[in-house]
Amino acid sequence: MSFENYFPLWNDLNTAQKKLISDHLITQHVKKGTIIHNGKIDCTGLLLVKSGQLRTYILSDEGREITLYRLFDMDMCLLSASCMMRSIQFEVTIEAEKDTDLWIIPAEIYKSIMNESAPVANYTNELMATRFSDVMWLMEQIMWKSLDKRVASFLLEETSIEETNELKITHETIANHLGSHREVITRMLRYFQSEGLVKLSRGKITILDSKRLETLQRL
Repeated sequence: MSFENYFPLWNDLNTAQKKLISDHLITQHVKKGTIIHNGKIDCTGLLLVKSGQLRTYILSDEGREITLYRLFDMDMCLLSASCMMRSIQFEVTIEAEKDTDLWIIPAEIYKSIMNESAPVANYTNELMATRFSDVMWLMEQIMWKSLDKRVASFLLEETSIEETNELKITHETIANHLGSHREVITRMLRYFQSEGLVKLSRGKITILDSKRLETLQRL
């Protein structure tokens, strides 16, 4: 499908606005591991994922990462264009978790349309509110949920995304997603293994008892 089929506001735009986007639209194919947006350094623009998977995360002063949310097919990201909104100073890094095809609407182009189109402005506000709700949910998880529950939730989320119980993922990667240390995650996974919940091997985690993981994350 073309950009018009993916962009939810296309039919709300007038002819001039459609031409403006079409003339400046950037199409990209990025490899897994590519940094697409890097905090204050970039004002990338609005991202729309055609296919693939992106990860949006923040970095602490010590260099620790924590995932805010992920983007999948047909998802849009505005935080990569937060420079166009003066009241928002939110530094995020966006990385391709898988090979990804995406479109980018440059920030200045999107801002000009948003300033003259009520539907685009309203949708922008709704999308930004949704992303901040994601961030607030994450903060609640960090503050009130123990690490074993967060690790269990993450493993279950991964099995859903990858559609398999055999996860090719490192302890370091899990630590980066959860804002923890690799050694801490390793200890937790070894405990899970001793309880028969998972099986650990080099670069792979096999889920053995998803029902008990589901129970654990709800406790």
